[in-house]
Amino acid sequence: MANDERGGDELFGGNTRYAKQRIFEVYSKVPHAVRTAILERVFAEPSVFGRVRPFSKVASYIAQARTPLPDRMQMYNLLARLGHDQLFHPEFLASVDVDDPARQQRRTFENVNAVSLVNRMLGFDWKYTLADNDLPKVVGATALAGLPAGFPLLDAQLVEFSLRLAPSLKLKRLSLRWFFKEALRGYLPDQILAKQKHGFGLPIPVWAGARLDRLLGEQRG
Repeated sequence: MANDERGGDELFGGNTRYAKQRIFEVYSKVPHAVRTAILERVFAEPSVFGRVRPFSKVASYIAQARTPLPDRMQMYNLLARLGHDQLFHPEFLASVDVDDPARQQRRTFENVNAVSLVNRMLGFDWKYTLADNDLPKVVGATALAGLPAGFPLLDAQLVEFSLRLAPSLKLKRLSLRWFFKEALRGYLPDQILAKQKHGFGLPIPVWAGARLDRLLGEQRG
């Protein structure tokens, strides 16, 4: 059996976006008049300040902070940034409701039975990151290799324990997986506990480049 560590981030607050969203929440503490009358006018993205670095970063922060969750998490979605009409044929777009995914995400986020921001985001990710994305990919990939996949961090008792754990122990200020790391201190080397988080992104640009090279080679030949 192939054991996979999926679930630890979603149980104990290990994704960088959890801390990032907490930073965005700071904006809501700024007095409403200051936000709307000054900041959102001066640093609007179409304005001069909004287009010039380093002010453009401030404009981007304000634009994201103004956008409610869970829509805020989709602001880097490549499909949304490029525009559906740039990627799909008009006849296809006429046959689907492009706004339905966002509505489903909002409904899921609202239905999470939690008060704290971090727990609401964890509940959201249980569906979209784990159930709909990571777990099917791992199960499918291991099945192709003839191996069953196991997820020890998603053991029922561990999941129940995470539900009882205080949100402040999952994300302590901006420290990700705080309780999880502290619980393993002394069992794992400090270098492991302190190392930066690294993803496992697919090398799609490399694959696309190799495919393009082959196509160009076939045309030349």
